[in-house]
Amino acid sequence: MKRSVSGKILSEKEKEKEKKSAEKQSSKKNRFLVTVNVLGSTGPIRFVVDEGESVNKVVSIALKMYARERRLPVLGSDVSDFLLYPANNAGFDALSPTESIGPSGARNFVLCKIQKQPQMTEARSQMIARKGNGSSWKTWLNKSFSFKVLSH
Repeated sequence: MKRSVSGKILSEKEKEKEKKSAEKQSSKKNRFLVTVNVLGSTGPIRFVVDEGESVNKVVSIALKMYARERRLPVLGSDVSDFLLYPANNAGFDALSPTESIGPSGARNFVLCKIQKQPQMTEARSQMIARKGNGSSWKTWLNKSFSFKVLSH
């Protein structure tokens, strides 16, 4: 009789363990290996992400790993300065920063820094205006020596 009671207790414990392990497996998120190529860098960065991670989070992880490995060129750490493109996509559409990485189906990506236009400051606009007026070294030389230097 003792064996049957202890056997029941053991079987109940085993059932609880199996139930907990099944719950753990169902609550685990799918993880996969991501390869990110950074334009201008020597090689790809590889790391594992959850299927539900946002594109912003993936870019953030890639930038941190890139900086940790001290790769060149130095990129910076502002996630909003970058776009993530699927490498095998025939289109040229970047992924939205808020969407999750899993549904895109891609595992290989290209990280590109957004090219920002330089702001027009007062000093810059004056410099451009001077160049437009013909104040180059040729003009200065012509005025100084009163002879013309012909350009090719």
